[in-house]
Amino acid sequence: MASKKSPSGHFSILYFAAASTFTGKATEHLPAPVKASELFARLEERYAGIKEKVLSSCAVTVNLEYIDVEGDEVADLDRVIEEGDEVAIIPPVSSG
Repeated sequence: MASKKSPSGHFSILYFAAASTFTGKATEHLPAPVKASELFARLEERYAGIKEKVLSSCAVTVNLEYIDVEGDEVADLDRVIEEGDEVAIIPPVSSG
């Protein structure tokens, strides 16, 4: 998937499935840098209720690498999302 290059000083965030529905967007650019551990709080400020309704069950990738933004993985929590990075919010996939 090709995404637009983020503007100077920003990173790209891609929303899939329920995350896209909740935000009304497939992608947007947010100011960088931001600590990965603060990403959900920043999104909650923009989209009240998203943390509980969507983000609590989502996977997160930074530059196609899965990270744990709310768990015990210190390296992930300390990771800084930098200018030009691509973050994806991926809700669980259901099948039926």
